[in-house]
Amino acid sequence: MRYINTLREGETIRNIYLCKGKRSAETRNGKPYDNLILQDKTGTLDGKVWDPNSGGIADYDEKDFIEVYGDIISYNNNLQMNIKQIRKAGEGEYDPADYMPTTDKDPDAMYQELLGYVKQISNPYLRKAVEYYFVDDPEFIKRFRKHSAAKSVHHGFAGGLLEHTLSVVKFCEYMVGAYPILKKDLLYAAAICHDIGKIKELSAFPDNDYTDDGQLLGHIVIGIEMMDDAIRSIPDFPPRLASELKHCIVAHHGELEYGSPKKPALAEALALNFADCTDAKMQTLTEIFREKNSSDWLGYNRLFESNLRKTQG
Repeated sequence: MRYINTLREGETIRNIYLCKGKRSAETRNGKPYDNLILQDKTGTLDGKVWDPNSGGIADYDEKDFIEVYGDIISYNNNLQMNIKQIRKAGEGEYDPADYMPTTDKDPDAMYQELLGYVKQISNPYLRKAVEYYFVDDPEFIKRFRKHSAAKSVHHGFAGGLLEHTLSVVKFCEYMVGAYPILKKDLLYAAAICHDIGKIKELSAFPDNDYTDDGQLLGHIVIGIEMMDDAIRSIPDFPPRLASELKHCIVAHHGELEYGSPKKPALAEALALNFADCTDAKMQTLTEIFREKNSSDWLGYNRLFESNLRKTQG
């Protein structure tokens, strides 16, 4: 097994990967070709089939496991494979675990640590709202622990949603200690629940793609609907507190153009936005530097609007 993160420019490879995506296109001269996204547990790789009608390209579909043969090249500072042969792999030729990117941290330890923050919420209404999912709903817990936090960009691996949520809560823990204006109970509850809608926005692996509700509603709207279910289950939940909790979730992307229906109007909402954005960007950098293990300049990155380079030494 040659994992994607070990491939190097100039190599010729024959290996089995998951065909995560397949799209037909045409060159400027009208010649058909296929764009593929190949995946294993270490990441993804763009593939190009420049002659899809050749005898070496067997029938295959998106989400199939395929054996590919081709050359690894560099294009715009990114590796890709020029594929000469494709064969659909049969069961027994591959281990599905090799194709599902997974957190390198211990999910059991992370979840127990997250529950430790739940126990620190002293307000009974907020604590019950969080426990509605994170303690009392076994199906939610199972899905949350294994889910990704994104299709791509950051934490796009099994366990990524749990890892991201715990990191956001830890950032909030620091801010609560540094800025007395923040209400710990509200901020912790919002941080723990801010991305719960992602378990319905994205499908499970190996697809890890947007569901219909993910496309039509998005995880923020889905998350608010889920919090409404929790709040309605708790007798006499204070309406103002309910609005403050939901506002933090609604505004956690910070800007309207980033998908938040409202910009932060509470100190806790702003703190959550900062924590969420910081963890997302630092994890994105981590994944970029891991994928491109080089101290050279990596080229312009649209997310950061900057040419990036890994620190030397």
